[in-house]
Amino acid sequence: MTFSVVLGQDGWNVTYTKNRICVLKGSSVELSCSYTYPSGHTVTTAFWFTELGTGVEPDSLGQDPEYSGRLEYHGDKKNGQSLKITDLGESDSAEYKFRFMTNQEGGKYMGSPGVTLSVTGLQVKVTGGHQDKTLTCSTTCTLTDNPTYIWYKNGHKVKEDTSSLYSDSFSDADRYSCAVKGHEDLHSPAVYVVLEMVPTSVSESESVTLTCRTKCTMDPIAAFIWYKNGQPIPNSNTYSLVYSLFSVSSEDTGRYSCAVEGHEDLPSGEETLTVRYGPRNTSVSVSPSGEIVEGSSVTLTCSSDANPPVDKYTWYKKNVASPKASGQSYSITNISSEDRGEYYCEARNIKGTETSIPVHINVMSVFPWVPVMGVGAVLTAGALLLTIYCTLKR
Repeated sequence: MTFSVVLGQDGWNVTYTKNRICVLKGSSVELSCSYTYPSGHTVTTAFWFTELGTGVEPDSLGQDPEYSGRLEYHGDKKNGQSLKITDLGESDSAEYKFRFMTNQEGGKYMGSPGVTLSVTGLQVKVTGGHQDKTLTCSTTCTLTDNPTYIWYKNGHKVKEDTSSLYSDSFSDADRYSCAVKGHEDLHSPAVYVVLEMVPTSVSESESVTLTCRTKCTMDPIAAFIWYKNGQPIPNSNTYSLVYSLFSVSSEDTGRYSCAVEGHEDLPSGEETLTVRYGPRNTSVSVSPSGEIVEGSSVTLTCSSDANPPVDKYTWYKKNVASPKASGQSYSITNISSEDRGEYYCEARNIKGTETSIPVHINVMSVFPWVPVMGVGAVLTAGALLLTIYCTLKR
C-alpha cells in the first residue's frame, strides 16, 4: 500500500491512502483520505473534485451529472472522508482531489496532488503461430493489488493464475476470454478472429491466400483489416474474407494478421509467411585489399542473400577450369606471382545458383639486390688515390 501525504502549513494537510489506483471498467473504487486543520476551526464543507472549473472554487463531483447516482460518501467532516464511485467507465480516469473549508476567514485547503485513477477494460491479445499461441489478458494500466486472472474456454473456466499469460496449443474452433478474480462478471470480449494462410512457405512468383474467419456471424457484414508486421497494409480493407498475394517476392516475407473493422483491438493471431529464393547480390570481399606482396596471405570472402541460406560456396580462378576451393572463405597463403589473376565465387541453395563479379588479385614481386664492385683512380695533390666504390644493382 502506498501513501500520499500532502503537507500544509500551520497544521493544514491532507493524507491520501493511495495515490495511484488502476481498476476494471464496470467495477467500483473507493477513494479515501484524512485531513487536519488548526484548532479553533470547524469544517463546514468537504468534497471531492477533478477539475477546478470556471469559477474561483472547484465544483464538487456531486454537481456533475456524469456521476449522478454513482457516488457514495462515508466518514465525517472532522476526521476524514471516503468516496465510493460505482459503475466505472474509462471516462472516469482522472486525478481526484479533496477540498475542505472551515468557518474561519481564509479557512480552506486543497490536497494536491491527489489520487490518479485509471480505469481499464480487459482484452485478450494473441501472439505466436498457428499451432502454438500465447494469450495475454491485457490492460492499459497495472491493476492494483496484484489480481488473479481467470481464463475461460467457450464460457467454461479452464485456468486460474496470478500470471496474465496463458500458453498452450489452442484450437481455432474455440473461443477464449479472461476475467479477474472477484470480478468474474467483467469478462473480456472473446477472441473470435482467426487467420488462415495457405501456404505459409512459397517460392518467389507463387501466390498466397489469406482468409480471415470469425467465430460468430457479423451483423451487419463487416469489413476486414489486414496487417503485416503489426502495421495496416495500405489499401487492404475489404468486405471479403480473402486477401490474396499474387506473384510474391522476398519483400512479402513477414507476419500477417487480420481484424474486423471496429474491433481493431481484437486482432487474430499472426501467421508468418516465408518466401524462398535463390542466391542474389553475390559478391566477393578481399582482405587485405590492394596490392599483395609475394610471400604474404590474402583471404577472399563470398557474401550472398538467399532463402534458404546458401549451402555451398565454390571458388574459381578465371581461365582455370577446375575449382580452386569450397567454403564461404578462401585463403591463399605464401602467395606468389603465379597466384595473380581474377577470382570469383559461386553461391548455391536449393532454389538456384549465382556467380559473383570477379575481383582482381595483384601480386607485387620482390627482387633481390645484388652488390656490384668497381675500381677507380683519382689524381689528388700529386698523388694517385685508388678508390673502390660499390653500387647496388638488381
